[in-house]
Amino acid sequence: MSTGRRWRSDTFLFVVSAALLLGSTAALFAWLAFSPFPKPLPPSNLGCRPDGEGSWSVGLFYGRSPLSLRPIESWNVWSNDTAAWPVANPVVTCASASDAGFPSNFVADPFLFIQGDVLYLFFETKNPITLQGDIGVAISNDKGATWHHLGIALDEEWHLSYPYVFSYQDQIYMMPEGSKKGDLRLYRAVEFPLRWQLEKVILQKPLVDSFIINYRSHFWLFGSDFSAPGAKKNGELEIWHSSSPLGPWSPHKQNPVHNMDKSLGARNAGRPFTYDGELYRPGQDCGDTYGRRVRLFKVKVLTKDEYEEVEVPLGIDEPQKGRNAWNGARYHHLDVQQLTTDRWVAVMDGDRVPSGDAVRRLVIGYTSFGAAIALVMLSGVLLSAIKCNLRLSRCLPLSTRRSGLTGAAQERHLQLYSKLRWLFSHLNKMTSHFRSGGIRPNTCIGRSVLALLFLAVVTLTCVGTYYVYGGNGAAEAYSLKGHYSQFTLLTMTYDARLWNLKTYVKHYSRCSSVREILVVWNRGQSPNVSEFDSTVPVRIRVEKRNSLNNRFNVDPSIQTPAVLELDDDIIMPCDDVERGFKVWRDHPERIVGFYPRLAEGRPLKYRDEKYARRRRGYNMILTGAAFMDHRLAFGRYWSQEAKIGRNIVDEYFNCEDVLMNFLYANVSSSRKTVEYVKPSWAVDTSKFSGVAISRNTQAHYEVRSACLAKFTEVYGDLAANKWRFGSRKDGWDA
Repeated sequence: MSTGRRWRSDTFLFVVSAALLLGSTAALFAWLAFSPFPKPLPPSNLGCRPDGEGSWSVGLFYGRSPLSLRPIESWNVWSNDTAAWPVANPVVTCASASDAGFPSNFVADPFLFIQGDVLYLFFETKNPITLQGDIGVAISNDKGATWHHLGIALDEEWHLSYPYVFSYQDQIYMMPEGSKKGDLRLYRAVEFPLRWQLEKVILQKPLVDSFIINYRSHFWLFGSDFSAPGAKKNGELEIWHSSSPLGPWSPHKQNPVHNMDKSLGARNAGRPFTYDGELYRPGQDCGDTYGRRVRLFKVKVLTKDEYEEVEVPLGIDEPQKGRNAWNGARYHHLDVQQLTTDRWVAVMDGDRVPSGDAVRRLVIGYTSFGAAIALVMLSGVLLSAIKCNLRLSRCLPLSTRRSGLTGAAQERHLQLYSKLRWLFSHLNKMTSHFRSGGIRPNTCIGRSVLALLFLAVVTLTCVGTYYVYGGNGAAEAYSLKGHYSQFTLLTMTYDARLWNLKTYVKHYSRCSSVREILVVWNRGQSPNVSEFDSTVPVRIRVEKRNSLNNRFNVDPSIQTPAVLELDDDIIMPCDDVERGFKVWRDHPERIVGFYPRLAEGRPLKYRDEKYARRRRGYNMILTGAAFMDHRLAFGRYWSQEAKIGRNIVDEYFNCEDVLMNFLYANVSSSRKTVEYVKPSWAVDTSKFSGVAISRNTQAHYEVRSACLAKFTEVYGDLAANKWRFGSRKDGWDA
């Protein structure tokens, strides 16, 4: 074989081998790191596409005052149509708009208009086809628990947002942001809420996020000039005044009344409001990213000549769950209004990712891939598997065409040719230097260099895979009929397992739908709740005696129907938990869990998941990792009929979950009583702390088989029920 052919063969084999290595590394990392269960798309697949501007949605808040607001889930608002109790934020999303037939990539800038007990919500909705903002509208007849999308209220040829809606002299007006048009326009409702016509252009200036307020018998217009350069777009505030919202408008003497850093809240963040005779203005903090948070300012002086305001607490708690929270990364708009009762209602938009996050992830990801490829090429040169000799005459045969050039053009080509010759010459010298230095794989130094290069390539490949294919890293909640909800996490433990518990609380408290963590303390000195790193309330219920029956004690203080009974030594991704919660909400009368078992034979014998899969079915779900309606389940468990079973549990100090399965199977009117959800992965943390409960698996299973025999005598046979794996359309029980 000639030297040229051998060189080409060596290079080809090296490149193919490197490609296989990188591909295998990326595939293995993706298999280990990413959930195999993709998020379900809305029926209209045009909506909710990843968008560089974010994934904004709208949440609802109530309060006894506008300075003390709590999210809707804190008020135990209940929708009879679903198992969404309490209804949780967000209440309006791109998915709910798209499901209603109005495809949307996100919804933002919400404004309320209240007529009696009916709430109208106007908002920006980004059209996934035109990629511009339109004004959408939804209606609620139950004070915000349920919203029905009515359609697009306003659609122009330019981008619209910030639909400030107000009434004046028995007419309803909308003043949306349309700075792309270069002016500020006022629209009047012809047929509220869906038909509007242009009333007039009130300012020939591209103001953004503007509002009009009647304050002390005068009308005031606040807005920011979007034609300003750079950061000033979000750092300036101008005021105009008039005797009518229709104008004419005169500028404030101090304009711009704010000319400061964009993080200080100059740009408006919603409707101003009056409380106890004081005027308040929401403003945007755009410091770290656009729309980072809302800040609130009390207006101390507002005249034609002077303006002064001071910042006050917003009255809404900062989100604590990071990207798992619907508004964990940013929230930039607030509209607060008073209901017909004394209660106040507010809408706020939020996003779980910062501005430009999708672009940032692609840049980091592809840069990492590029660096990995560069290191592979460097390794090939050092190993002499790749020999690079760049010839200018082959790559750029400029000399053959220079004869047709004259004058200045020929001079420019000569200069370019000279520079390229210099560049190619130095590149050849560099690769020659690497080849001459080389590395020898059979030496200790050579192996060390190769190992470091290999480790760097693998690391860069994993980083690239994570950023390009891993999404935004959020474990989002799943909606049911447009509603989100929350559940209580309940675990039973004792003093020797405190390390497990601390890890457990820190992890699960950050799952989106967890409202509270209830710790059933069975034995030993109970810890103080301040010892836990938790984003949700932690409550410790100390039991009088050590009994497994305590797991299902009736507890009226639990604020949600849904309870996730989850052993303190099980760690699984929040996304798995959210999927299980979604399935339970579809079937709230069932036990929905992550560990299936099969009891069969004569007498019944307790079998593990591997056996159940070989037999292609299950008839029990371990309640050590299962959702249930605590009112239904705990009531059954502590009924008079279950007393014999509870005594057996105390006798064996085992089988409380088996008993619960019997009670569901033989008392429930539903034919199917258990539902399986496959977790992506799960880790038993007790193995790292030396406090695993069931170390002798065989003995543990024998005790459970004995329980099965006794429960069968009392509560009937369980073997008649057997449910297939993979029977659901979502594929989550495969």
